[in-house]
Amino acid sequence: MIDMHGATPRGSGSEALPEAAAPATAVVDAQGIVTDWSAGAERLLGYPRQEVVGRPVHRLLGSDADAEKSLHAALGGRSRTTLLRHRDGRHVEVQLHAYPSFDGKGRSQQLVVATPPEQVPSDLATAEEAFAQCHLPVMVYDSALRAVRASAGATRELGMSEEQMRGRRVTDILPPHICRSVEDGMRRVFVTGEPERFHVRGRTRPEARERVWSITVSPLRTPAGQVRHVELSALDVTEQHLARERLALLNDVSTQVGSTLDVTRTAQEMADVAVGRLADFVTIDLLDGLFHGIEPTPSFSGMVALRRVAQQSVLPGVPEALIRPGDVDEYPQSAPPVRCLATGRPSLHRTLDEAVRSWQEADPERAGIVRAFGIHSLMVIPLRARGITLGVAVLVRHRRQHPFEEDDLLLAEEIGARAAVAVDNARRYTLERNTALALQRSLLPHRLAAQEAVEVAYRYLPARTRAGLGGDWFDVIPLSGARVALVVGDVVGHGLQASAAMGRLRTAVRTLADVDLPADELLTHLDDLVTHLAAQQDGSEEDGSDLEMPTDFVATCLYVVYDPVSRRCAAASAGHPPPAVVTTDGTADLVELPPGPPLGVGGLPFETVEWDLPPGSLLALYTDGLIQGSEHDLGTGLALLRRCLERPAESLEAICDSVIHTLLPAQPQDDVALLVARTRALDASQVATWDLPSDPAAVAGARAEVLARLTAWHLPDVTFTAELVVSELVTNAIRYGQSPIQLRLIRDRTLICEVSDGTSTAPHLRRARTFDEGGRGLLLVARFAERWGTRHHANGKTIWAEIELSGKGA
Repeated sequence: MIDMHGATPRGSGSEALPEAAAPATAVVDAQGIVTDWSAGAERLLGYPRQEVVGRPVHRLLGSDADAEKSLHAALGGRSRTTLLRHRDGRHVEVQLHAYPSFDGKGRSQQLVVATPPEQVPSDLATAEEAFAQCHLPVMVYDSALRAVRASAGATRELGMSEEQMRGRRVTDILPPHICRSVEDGMRRVFVTGEPERFHVRGRTRPEARERVWSITVSPLRTPAGQVRHVELSALDVTEQHLARERLALLNDVSTQVGSTLDVTRTAQEMADVAVGRLADFVTIDLLDGLFHGIEPTPSFSGMVALRRVAQQSVLPGVPEALIRPGDVDEYPQSAPPVRCLATGRPSLHRTLDEAVRSWQEADPERAGIVRAFGIHSLMVIPLRARGITLGVAVLVRHRRQHPFEEDDLLLAEEIGARAAVAVDNARRYTLERNTALALQRSLLPHRLAAQEAVEVAYRYLPARTRAGLGGDWFDVIPLSGARVALVVGDVVGHGLQASAAMGRLRTAVRTLADVDLPADELLTHLDDLVTHLAAQQDGSEEDGSDLEMPTDFVATCLYVVYDPVSRRCAAASAGHPPPAVVTTDGTADLVELPPGPPLGVGGLPFETVEWDLPPGSLLALYTDGLIQGSEHDLGTGLALLRRCLERPAESLEAICDSVIHTLLPAQPQDDVALLVARTRALDASQVATWDLPSDPAAVAGARAEVLARLTAWHLPDVTFTAELVVSELVTNAIRYGQSPIQLRLIRDRTLICEVSDGTSTAPHLRRARTFDEGGRGLLLVARFAERWGTRHHANGKTIWAEIELSGKGA
């Protein structure tokens, strides 16, 4: 606002006007409201200032409509004579002229000068006085861009008198970067005749503080309309500009800090945003306990150790830093960062403050950095979230001449609060992820069970997204008769609940596999289990139980059994992608396997598919995270998988690496499990089979056949055990079973004895009494065999026992 109070009027000369001749002036805003009223106006019209300011200017007009037109013409920039209403009711004829300007907030207004008719000849002098006394920096330049006039505000800001500036160009007065913008703007106004508005930033003189100015360049026209001069006015908008910068910085903190759930990356994002815009150097230190999965409980006795997680500087290479990210820095108890941690309050310091000087005395190396880089002020900001102090951020200035102020401290505190929430979210996510990962690793196989049916390799990749870990799993389960079961599954969902559900299902699959159920029956039992768990979850929600499973407990599973003796595969799927098979000719294809419903749907059947698989064939089992993602759809993923499997590779490990690198991005969106198996076959010489009659006398013949075969296999160490086991199993089959009865020996990593018969009744152990003549056969088998069991099939059952080999024969 142009303030007409307290100014000393002056015209083209240097003598002050007498008080009675002081001009009558008023300031009117864009809405026609009087915002200022001079003493001369009060003398001219009789209205005191308090009766006029804040009221419409139209109440000063006479009743003549021409007076209102004259006022509008004057406010439009044309001088007019009109009648104004005196406070006593009479009319006063005056000459009106209005000059455009801006108030302290950059809003347009007009300075209205009223002159009685007898003073009209000196109207030009009055206008000159108003211009000269204007507190707003205003200057007039001619077509050669040389100064013609300068207001009082301009002389004050530039530190030069009007006489010193007259005839000089902007380049002779202002710094170069400001001059270019200003002179370019004036040239455009001379060419276009249209006003220009732009902003410049800098110092008007060397000792002044850097400020932001809103520059308005307006054309001054002759009566013929020709632009011979331009008026340049400058409005200090530093506070508004700084406010916008602070809002923009806070907005960038909200959008750029916390883009990942990684503690170190989140802290670095805060440092990157603050450097160059608020500080010249930033360090962020967190309590070391955060990195060990525990709530931080700082101790403030002696030296306090903090781990540096992020730092940034306006100088390349961050030369101000004493340590690197990841290292531990130690602070004395009296240092501002430790006090900040203890109190949870931010602080603003100059390097001459007692607290900073004491810190430097206790840490000479840090004091050397302060002197070397000319550090003059710093702020210490606590990083607190949920009432927990996580660490501290130190913001430093050494390149900017002006030290931090209280407004900067408030801004830094807000930045620290927002960043602390992001850091805490990342910390809690990391803790939960590590917990889930540890749980998941404990539930997944640490070492695959030994078996000779297939050679296997596998990969498991946890998801790298905010959703957390999933419920993918895989397993290799040795079965009776030298067979092996290959399993992959996927629980829908992520997090601890999905991992816990995965553990339940994996345990259930192993338990059901030990019973030697066919693939379709195993999935049926597994489906019943998932349905039961889902029902339990519904009940726990009603009871308010904290032990929660996933709300929609749904899972998929693929169960494949390979028999190296018959060289056949049997598989069943519960909503899972089919296995891929690569035959010995190098062709990869997908098994046409009925997908079946996912586990948890309930009430729908599963189907088993069997097919022959030559030795040396490749089986690939996987979860959907491998073939379906953000980079390709399901069809494309399956095609890529087949091409990868068909490529020649030196080993199964190389095949796994090729598949993972081809199909997955660096940060997979879902868990991925991949299990690759190359089939083997047992040679005919490793298997011996005899069909036995249902006659007790056949037991002796069976023992003799077994003895001869073990001799041929050079296995004398197991002769006694094998004869005993075979005798008991054959005897039970003849006594309690029915034809056909078959005896089979398999020489694998163990000696497997199998006796099959046509009944489905399974034997069981019982305690024989002292004088019982029977009932001890299975007890003897369980005692001498490494493991034993029963499996059922369509034609009856098979009782099997495995005998450990101390050394393999020829």
